[in-house]
Amino acid sequence: MKLYIKYMVSLRCKLLVKYELEKLGLHYTSVELGMIEMKEKISESQKRKLKLSLGVSGLELLDDKKSILVDRVKNIIIEMIHYSDEVPKVNYSDHIAEKLNYDYKYLSNLFSEVKGITIQHFIIKHKIERVKELILYNELNLTEIAYKLNYSSVAHLSNQFKKVTGHTPTFYKKIGKKRKSYLEYL
Repeated sequence: MKLYIKYMVSLRCKLLVKYELEKLGLHYTSVELGMIEMKEKISESQKRKLKLSLGVSGLELLDDKKSILVDRVKNIIIEMIHYSDEVPKVNYSDHIAEKLNYDYKYLSNLFSEVKGITIQHFIIKHKIERVKELILYNELNLTEIAYKLNYSSVAHLSNQFKKVTGHTPTFYKKIGKKRKSYLEYL
C-alpha cells in the first residue's frame, strides 16, 4: 500500500515520517520524498492517527488523486535538482513522464491547473535556489555549477539567474560573503 504526503521535501521530513510511523507501530518498506510504501494495508483509524501526527509537523496525508500526482511531480523535480549528483541523460519533461508513466502534456496541464505555475517555471525556481546554495557553499565555480544543473552555458545560467533574482551570480556571491563576515561579528 502506498501513501502520499504533501510538503515532504527534505531528508529531515523523511526522518520525521519514519519516526511517526514507528511511534504508531506502522510497518513500512520504504519512505521516499512524498511517498511511503507500507508493508500492509492500514485501517482508517490508523490512517486518521497518522494524518493527525503528520499534521502537527506541517505534513499532510493526501487522498485526492490529482493532488497526489502533482505532489509526485514536485518531488521528482526537487529530488532531481537538490539531491541528485548526476546530470539527467534526458530532458526534464521526458524524465518526469518516464518516472510517473504519464504523458507529459497531461502532467503539465494538471500541474498548471493545480499549482497555478508551469512545471518549467517550477523547475527554474528550484534550479535558481540550488544555484544560490552552491554559490554560497563556494565549492564549485560557475562553470561547474552550470554543468551540474544541466545549463547549456554559464551565460544561460547567469541570464536566468538575473531574470529570477534581479542580480548576477557574481553580485549574489559578494552579498553572501559580506553577510557571512557580518554574522561572524555578532
